[in-house]
Amino acid sequence: MTVAPAFARAREEGRAALVGYLPAGFPDVPGAVDALRVMVDAGCDVIEVGMPYSDPVMDGPTIQAAAQQALENGCRTSDVLRTVEAVAATGVPTVVMTYWNPVERYGVERFAADLANAGGAGLITPDITPDYGAEWIAAADAHDLDKIFLVAPSSTDERVALTTQASRGFVYATAVMGVTGARTTTSDLAGPLVARVRATTDLPIGVGLGVSNGDQAAEVGAYADGVIVGSAFVRALLDAGTDRAAGLAALRTLTADLADGVRRVAAPRG
Repeated sequence: MTVAPAFARAREEGRAALVGYLPAGFPDVPGAVDALRVMVDAGCDVIEVGMPYSDPVMDGPTIQAAAQQALENGCRTSDVLRTVEAVAATGVPTVVMTYWNPVERYGVERFAADLANAGGAGLITPDITPDYGAEWIAAADAHDLDKIFLVAPSSTDERVALTTQASRGFVYATAVMGVTGARTTTSDLAGPLVARVRATTDLPIGVGLGVSNGDQAAEVGAYADGVIVGSAFVRALLDAGTDRAAGLAALRTLTADLADGVRRVAAPRG
């Protein structure tokens, strides 16, 4: 499986795809599966399953709190793969987002094989670049997995071209400098970054910049091929505390609002 059909379907509908992120193991392994299935049912086109990591230097406090809870509950790489398998069974493309160290410790070839066997579509690798990712690129190609690398406003034109050439599935444009997290306004760096990336590739471009509601999703979806949302989903569950039913209800409401947002502007996409 690849993410390509999900982006193609959204493009045919004249809209951006909604990409939803949640860490595996949060609030626990079964709870994460239940939450991700709600996100699929309420309108996510692609799912990112986060691999909890003990040193999440690029994540904001919301995702850090969720990852810490998952680790304290004993979430391991095998649980991440089980989560991928359960979500991919819905038919929605499911990718893993992870720092590189856990993959290296697990074994790059072994991880690629196990991710493919679980029905995963690919891997988002925020802390390795294509010029340092040869081992992963080879393993991903051998197992027909998407390679999703990141670009940022600080990326040079040369770096953008190198990154898009090595990517498959979509290009992840992180349009906020610094750690991740939901924000009250979208970044004015996102549009220019997407334009620069689009000049180098025909791949879909997903934008992550702290979108937390349907209005922001509509704004970003007007120029991006994918709207990536993470912290807002995590916050919906964190705010519910131990009330699982309330958390899932909040998650469903938020997903529906975001899904509506990416559908507000229906126009042909090039």
